[in-house]
Amino acid sequence: MQPTSSRQLRARTFRTMGTVVSLTVASASDGQTAVDELESAVEVAEGIFAGFDVTFSLYREGSEASRLARGELTLPQASGSMQESYAAAAEWRIATQGAFTPERPDGTLDLSGIVKAQAMRETALSLAALGLHDWCLNAGGDVVVSGSPETGQPWLSGIVDPMDRGALLGAYPLGPGSKRGMTALATSGTAERGEHIWSVGSAGPEFVQVTVSSGDIVTADVLATAIVAGGQRMLDTAVDHWGVEVLAVRKENTLLATPGFRTAA
Repeated sequence: MQPTSSRQLRARTFRTMGTVVSLTVASASDGQTAVDELESAVEVAEGIFAGFDVTFSLYREGSEASRLARGELTLPQASGSMQESYAAAAEWRIATQGAFTPERPDGTLDLSGIVKAQAMRETALSLAALGLHDWCLNAGGDVVVSGSPETGQPWLSGIVDPMDRGALLGAYPLGPGSKRGMTALATSGTAERGEHIWSVGSAGPEFVQVTVSSGDIVTADVLATAIVAGGQRMLDTAVDHWGVEVLAVRKENTLLATPGFRTAA
């Protein structure tokens, strides 16, 4: 993303949930006011992500999720936020006919497939409450935006090539300046993190990476995971039912793209 003469782009990053989160804010103001505005926004975002991580991380021994996994706590005894996230994940499991699931194959409750996106959505609401209108939030390659980096121009989100992590498959426009006005983009796959998504049926995943664009970051993130797990059938269902745009990379490194991705350039 390139700054223009009328606006300044300022960015900050922080680490959380095992990844790097960056917040970029486009501001017409200069000096300390714009810097303070960004710092306040990052403080809010970092606090929201930290709260989710403390509750849902299976890598934190004392987290609520870890206590559930060890059997020290049952779901009815869990906090309201844990029960709400589980309920949302369970609804997605029904909607995707099991392609998205809140449990690991061994039965361990694992909400990592939805909570990062929920943290992003909550952050987006909080940034709006702060009065920020033009920003881009990137959490480990999943992106949600508001407004534009420059009036009438979209934010551009790069999509990494799963076969060459140093290269991009392309850049997808998000925000009011894009053709469909999508505001969220999420990518799931096995190329970077290994086989952490469990495919539906006995065959291995058909796609090594799936990117989904939607008007909602939770929808984009869940469906990206579900399509990796459910393959072509789930891709068709997602496009027909939720109206999302999809870019999928097959094992043989061929691409399957809906019209929105084919015309994104």
